[in-house]
Amino acid sequence: MFDDFLIRKDSLKNVTHDGKTVGFCFGVRIADYRGCFLSLHNGYYISVDGVEYPREVQRFGINGKAPRTFEEIKKCCWEHWDFDDEGIVYVEKEGGLTPGVHRVGLQQSVLSQYGYMPWDEEWVKNPPVPGSGAGSGKTANICYYDLKLQEGEVEI
Repeated sequence: MFDDFLIRKDSLKNVTHDGKTVGFCFGVRIADYRGCFLSLHNGYYISVDGVEYPREVQRFGINGKAPRTFEEIKKCCWEHWDFDDEGIVYVEKEGGLTPGVHRVGLQQSVLSQYGYMPWDEEWVKNPPVPGSGAGSGKTANICYYDLKLQEGEVEI
């Protein structure tokens, strides 16, 4: 539904920490017209040039707060991600990305907020793996983007 708008096309940058390139990041929007409580945001399926980056190496920055793990985010039950707000996905990758265009695959995992479904209780205990289709909400398919790595780096 919102596939063309999930990633801001000019947002792919490398990330540095203490002068060392430690990964990359990009700007995202939520694929749900209502937004969601942050605790329902379960991470992403991310692949870049055929290499997958699991939820464990991802961090998410939103609402002016420092990037957090998805384990931290699942406790943010009163914090909201509004529809038009941009979040930043940070991915740990030693050395970051090389200059040029990269093929990025992305699927959001936002757990249901419409009421009780038979699997809801299980997903609270054991969230689905992003990219499996379970919990993908409005992005049923993995979306692919050709993004150019932008000059400059983001310091965290």
